[in-house]
Amino acid sequence: MAKTNRLNAAGNRLPSRLRVVLRVALACTLFGAAFSLAGCGENGSKADEVIVNGSTTILPIAEIAAEQYMEEHPDISVLVSGVGSSAGIETVTKGTSDIGTSSRDLKPEEQTLGLIDTPIAYDAIAVIVNPGNPVRELTTEQVRGIFSGRIANWSEVGGPDMLIGLVNRDEASGTREAFKKIVMGDESFDIGAVILPGTGQVRAVVTDAPSAIGYISLGFVNDDVKAITIDGVVPSEKAVVDETYPISRILHCFTKGAPEGLIKEFLDYMLSPAVQDSVVRDAGFIPITAKEALGG
Repeated sequence: MAKTNRLNAAGNRLPSRLRVVLRVALACTLFGAAFSLAGCGENGSKADEVIVNGSTTILPIAEIAAEQYMEEHPDISVLVSGVGSSAGIETVTKGTSDIGTSSRDLKPEEQTLGLIDTPIAYDAIAVIVNPGNPVRELTTEQVRGIFSGRIANWSEVGGPDMLIGLVNRDEASGTREAFKKIVMGDESFDIGAVILPGTGQVRAVVTDAPSAIGYISLGFVNDDVKAITIDGVVPSEKAVVDETYPISRILHCFTKGAPEGLIKEFLDYMLSPAVQDSVVRDAGFIPITAKEALGG
């Protein structure tokens, strides 16, 4: 019984108000039609247009970078959508987007697709609980035990006698893929977890449910949730860059082949100080150049 939607079993109702509203570009719903548009390039976009599709984690960076870029280049359109890392990789592979954003590395079967990686930021995945939960620190092994279902009550890890309410991401999520690779290893996720499609939804449920535990990008942690110390290390910029925080990753922009022309220009802009030193940091991520800045 404890493995069947333990979040609800603990007496915490999922708020009906929770939604993630993603700005989905019209071009990303008309991929087939894009190929028939006059003036389209080989990748399906117009000569004065860049289509960026993929990770919801990278969405805030890509959206603001696109807005700033278009302000400086009013004759260029940059269309951004966030529908998941796997979708981003698929669409850039098929040529229906110019840039596929992903918060996970390529899977072995994707490494032969001719995709070129432009890393744009460092990120840490924070394990989050409700602020009222007294548990402040866990080991990686304990986190694995919780998300596999082997640990079902907070009392088993020094907390109150309360069933653990698991909150997980859907299988299209790059955050889930990275968390599984780094934390879960060969163990499977507990099938009784609540599955949610967006980072904001996970955070909102953990905010409202005292028994809940989830994981989100460090950039989305706010005062409504509490980030857990893992293996004695608090997620921080230095800990992520020097690789002492165990649950960290790189955020990627993939292109089909080496980027050229307008696509390269936009990627160069995303790597410029205008984006790295402001947009990336404002979103809570770490600039890809931080390692050099920290003397790494």
